[in-house]
Amino acid sequence: MKIFSGRANPDLALRISHYLDLPLGKISLYDFADGETCCKIEEDVRGRDIFIVQPTCPPVNESLVELLIMIDSFKRASAKRITAVVPYYGYARQDRKDEGRVPITAKLVANLITRSGADRVVAMDLHTHQLQGFFDIPVDHLNATPVIDGYFLQQGFAPDDFVVVSPDEGSIKRILKHQERLGGKLAIVDKRRNGAKTAQENLIGAPVEGKIALIFDDMIATAGSIAGAARMVYEAGAREVYLAATHGIFCGNAFENLNNAPVKEVVVTDTIPLKRGEATQKVKVLSVAPLIGEAIKRIHLDESISSLFAIQQSQIMIV
Repeated sequence: MKIFSGRANPDLALRISHYLDLPLGKISLYDFADGETCCKIEEDVRGRDIFIVQPTCPPVNESLVELLIMIDSFKRASAKRITAVVPYYGYARQDRKDEGRVPITAKLVANLITRSGADRVVAMDLHTHQLQGFFDIPVDHLNATPVIDGYFLQQGFAPDDFVVVSPDEGSIKRILKHQERLGGKLAIVDKRRNGAKTAQENLIGAPVEGKIALIFDDMIATAGSIAGAARMVYEAGAREVYLAATHGIFCGNAFENLNNAPVKEVVVTDTIPLKRGEATQKVKVLSVAPLIGEAIKRIHLDESISSLFAIQQSQIMIV
């Protein structure tokens, strides 16, 4: 087994290699003067079980093309099996034709990864579970819920002292997993658009007055929606508000929105690297390296990975 890293998130790849007690494979990645990506594998990989760690995070197009070029390189170098470890799967939000003359980019990217020569994909918290069906190769869909929930369990919140909040109706299924592990009551931010730019929001479910509110989502991009949900919960009387998401994209004016929101802490994982100097003090980054590393080991040994969702609190790494 050999693990290689692209340039999208080398720190995560290094943490995974440390967990597995394996050195990262040697590979040269650089750009030609015109911006084209060049890849050269610097060691023998013939007959090896190869794992490529490369999330398709910003810059999304460059990260995606680099992943495809790496897969092709290993395929032509006669690797036995190539697994694309994609902690963050970009282009996932366009997963259906909800209006005319639009693409289904989630399927397009799945086809690109498959056609380039990948034999398997490991992903973390896809935008929707049905994206697994877009691939014609096996997909191991990991969930960061044990890592994030483990962190909150370490905070020692009493079950009757907090409320688990869904930022919208579409996230209820995901939120129920958090509630099952953490306990507490459930509340839902009901957002309904009255026009192109206006939305009516209501808080339904358990009362939040005097409680600690934990709001979960799969990703934070501009943070507009989740910051609005935090503000609404706080105005409803919540004592403290915590935000949590697997993927901290933090694009646009995300940090400004978070700094202006009544939020005590924002918990994300390291599926996407956090640029130094840009983060707000409110952001806490947890590492999913033990989770991904254990999945890689079990895939290599042809073992079940379903028990990974019972990750112990002692395995939680704070970056």
